[in-house]
Amino acid sequence: MPRWPACVRFAAAALIVLTAWPSLANAVDAPEGNVKAQHGDWQVVCKDPPPGAKNAVCALVQSVTAEDKNNIGLTVYFQTFSNGTRVLRVFAPLGVLLPPGLGLKIDDKDVGHAPFLRCHNFACYAQVVVEDPLVEQLKNGKTAIFIIFQTEEAGIGIPISLKGFAEALGDLK
Repeated sequence: MPRWPACVRFAAAALIVLTAWPSLANAVDAPEGNVKAQHGDWQVVCKDPPPGAKNAVCALVQSVTAEDKNNIGLTVYFQTFSNGTRVLRVFAPLGVLLPPGLGLKIDDKDVGHAPFLRCHNFACYAQVVVEDPLVEQLKNGKTAIFIIFQTEEAGIGIPISLKGFAEALGDLK
């Protein structure tokens, strides 16, 4: 599978991002924080400002399970930081095969893959810094399929609805 193109750069500072959303213990099960709005299938979830910050930390969140395997799910976070950096972070269940990374298709078009960066005691996550072309694909698309692997031969495609993404994105600005 090809790497995500220039429209997506891999986040080198994953730990910095995690400090902005520090308590993710229930990330695969449910969004943490207060639900500010619901747009289609996306929630805008906000946490109180971290010490020294003026604004709440908000993210677009959607959690789903595989259609044919209800014990396998993903939680997708899309967040914009005060410096304008946009990050897409996907939490997958423990036991996922790490080397193939996380694949992504939007409306049946292959976007590429991203490596898993870290595993915690509740999930493993992949993360990318998102550029404008991918934002446009997410805003205008109908379905994103994230692909995880249990074995080299067993990819599991988990569809994420993009319904409401564009409207929810407006709440992050």
